[in-house]
Amino acid sequence: MRSMSNDHTQVQEFFTARAADWDTRFPDDGPAYGSAIAALGLRAGDRVLDAGCGTGRALPPLRAAVGPSGVVLGADLTPAMLAAAVQAGRNRDGHLLLADVAGLPLRTESLDAVFGAGLIAHLPHPAENLRELARVVRPGGLLALFHPIGRAALAARQGRQITPDDLRAESNLRPLLAGSGWRMTSYVDEDARFLALAVREG
Repeated sequence: MRSMSNDHTQVQEFFTARAADWDTRFPDDGPAYGSAIAALGLRAGDRVLDAGCGTGRALPPLRAAVGPSGVVLGADLTPAMLAAAVQAGRNRDGHLLLADVAGLPLRTESLDAVFGAGLIAHLPHPAENLRELARVVRPGGLLALFHPIGRAALAARQGRQITPDDLRAESNLRPLLAGSGWRMTSYVDEDARFLALAVREG
């Protein structure tokens, strides 16, 4: 069993090495982010967290969705990613937190929704981490787990095969969410995007 600090160090090293050119590597993802955020159905004044926000690509469309009266937070545990978000000016659209999704510095049931792009594959303890996301969302609030390309396309890009134990497979993700306070309401896995939506039970 690896300790949390090792998990953190590995995730941080992975993303620190990639922070500077992250946006230039994936320049065409913007519209996919926009449509995924639209699927959340956010309203003006809503409070939303981008969990594992990276360079903050979701923050401008999240801000557009909740308007000036809403609250947009971006949490990431890699300082280099947050620095890249600031450099891109995305801190104007949301408040950036150096924080881990395993223990968020947020009040219970204080949010209306959580958006997580590419998050699920990097969670060291998925059930616990999803439960922590559930803690900060009000009952009836929403979770979007998103990736700008689907599982097969991502596996091909990384030169590997999809395996049956892939957390993002519907048969794995649905019970994982159900055991963590969420009920999956929709699931899309196609070349152009991966998007699983879930509602906070309770």
